[in-house]
Amino acid sequence: MQEPNNLIHASSPYLLQHAYNPVEWYEWGPVALEKAKKENKLILVSIGYSACHWCHVMEHESFEDYEVAEVMNKNFVCIKVDREERPDIDQIYMLAVQLMNGNGGWPLNAICLPDQRPVYGGTYFRKNDWISILLNVSDLWKNEPAKALNYAERLTEGIQQSEKVISSDQEVVFAQSHLAEIIEPWKRHFDIDGGGYNRSPKFPLPNNWSFLLRYSFLTPDEATFMAVCSTLEEMAKGGIYDQVGGGFARYSVDDKWHVPHFEKMLYDNAQLIVLYAEAYQCLKYEPFVQIIVDTIDWVFREMSAENGLFYSALDADSEGVEGKFYVWDKVTFDKVVGEDAALIGEYFNVTEEGNWEEEQTNILRKLSTDEDFIEKHQIDIETLYDKVALAKAKLLDERSNRVRPGLDDKCLTAWNAMMIKALADTSQILDYEMYYVRAKLAAEFILENMVTPDGGLYRNYKNGKATIPGFLDDYAFMIEALISLYEVDFDEVWLEEARSLTNYVLLNFKDEENDMFFYTASNGEELIARKHEVMDNVIPASNSVMAQNLQKLGLFFDDESYRDKASAMLKSVLPRIKAYGSAYSNWCTQLLNEVHGINEIAIMGADISEVKNELNNIYIPNKIVLGGGKSELPLLKDKESQETKIYVCKNKTCQLPVATVAEAMKNIRGL
Repeated sequence: MQEPNNLIHASSPYLLQHAYNPVEWYEWGPVALEKAKKENKLILVSIGYSACHWCHVMEHESFEDYEVAEVMNKNFVCIKVDREERPDIDQIYMLAVQLMNGNGGWPLNAICLPDQRPVYGGTYFRKNDWISILLNVSDLWKNEPAKALNYAERLTEGIQQSEKVISSDQEVVFAQSHLAEIIEPWKRHFDIDGGGYNRSPKFPLPNNWSFLLRYSFLTPDEATFMAVCSTLEEMAKGGIYDQVGGGFARYSVDDKWHVPHFEKMLYDNAQLIVLYAEAYQCLKYEPFVQIIVDTIDWVFREMSAENGLFYSALDADSEGVEGKFYVWDKVTFDKVVGEDAALIGEYFNVTEEGNWEEEQTNILRKLSTDEDFIEKHQIDIETLYDKVALAKAKLLDERSNRVRPGLDDKCLTAWNAMMIKALADTSQILDYEMYYVRAKLAAEFILENMVTPDGGLYRNYKNGKATIPGFLDDYAFMIEALISLYEVDFDEVWLEEARSLTNYVLLNFKDEENDMFFYTASNGEELIARKHEVMDNVIPASNSVMAQNLQKLGLFFDDESYRDKASAMLKSVLPRIKAYGSAYSNWCTQLLNEVHGINEIAIMGADISEVKNELNNIYIPNKIVLGGGKSELPLLKDKESQETKIYVCKNKTCQLPVATVAEAMKNIRGL
């Protein structure tokens, strides 16, 4: 058997997958970096993640091949990086590859000088192409080092200068006209019938639809509202949603949400739970409740660690075949479902020939709404739902006997924080305390076990250890989660923790030259560049999340410096948003809050829980909620009362207290 390489001691499941490659892999760290300098060898940085299908393909074709390994080991110090553990490294070399080639992706392969500066890079390479590139770049370094040094210098300068945000010293009054400028060109890309955007593949992009839901509600705007509703309904009907076990895949390869790229990520599902919960609160569309509950059930069943944290991802592949765990042939489907097989088979579009490219296999999806299906078959809704629930239970039980996709069981602070927020928010909207209990358990574990000696956060937890210092997204999402927990139980400890972490960010992540925060801390490892994360992608940018945290904490603690910082950050990025709204959707939410204001709702008295539950049935997208007894929070101070009193404030103006939610809503709508 092949002897293990240096990755055998790694915490990352992705790195461990490569521990028996003949390539002499190293983890990123002093040992490998010093070896490169000492031996004047080029560094090969290969970046991926455990649920990445093409990462597995390149491993099998090249990194498990002795001929390829010989070329790599002879000419390079080879470093494997899990992009989810070390997004700071991924960020730099992804940008390098984009500057070189105009696009990027994973696996990401960068060839660097011994001082880490990149000279060449790309994504997936076939074996022979890979060998050819390795030999060519190696020859360049041996025979024409000056040319390699010159190219690395120019490329590194490009990395350091790109995406730089220029602070604005102009006076800006945020207005509805700014939102209109962003929305109008955005609308042209909606796929009104099929949901999402007019393109394939289709990604859920939950933050896009969260902003658009809020915008269409507050403005109001019917076209945008219809686009949001269509997207949520079509995704829930499609194969991108696991109709049997709950949870969403990362994206669909087609424009119908039909054929997923089957991996499931914690961060996607956390955001989608929040989105569907918010949409349910707004629309009261009951089918969304089942989507939320089934997705959370999947998280609890398949993504939960015994310590209360949540795992990162499930692979697309099982038994070396993408999607094998999830698809069904008609014979097996009918046998498992039993007497209702014909009805349920039609409900989930199961056919004998199969409904996608793999013959005689089916990805379960719904082609019609439940209302249309009920009308066609002349059955009542309760009967249909009972039959569907029974069939899903049987199919899930049968599926549990299959070989499971690989589990990435590392726990990341940022992604766990997103799930904590999802559970806390959903516990309120669906009035289900167990979700809050699980959110609290995970948050307490992080605060007890993943805090650095100087009061910061670690990024990761695996095998009883936290080893990597946190990045800006770990802080931003954790602060956001702590605010959500406070709004459930009104325990001010959560807010104090949020403020403490915010002050840590202000001290250790600030950029003296502009209003943004660096992605890496000033007391962290020094790489060839310190970058800002500004564009909202499948996960909102850490800077946009931080800006909203500052905006909210500025209201909770009446701290003008927090609010000023949040507004300055938005002002700096506003010129970019107009050109490409969908890439700045979380910034758009902050702009929406600036334009429409945030309702500050304070609840006092003996009936706080009842009042809060009543409020949770009403969609108020732009709000913070406070409550409790004796408190030093400015909005609650000296307001102790046995009688129910609801205070509503906005833009430094407070209404007289009222006794009922109905009266409070009049104040909110009148402000």
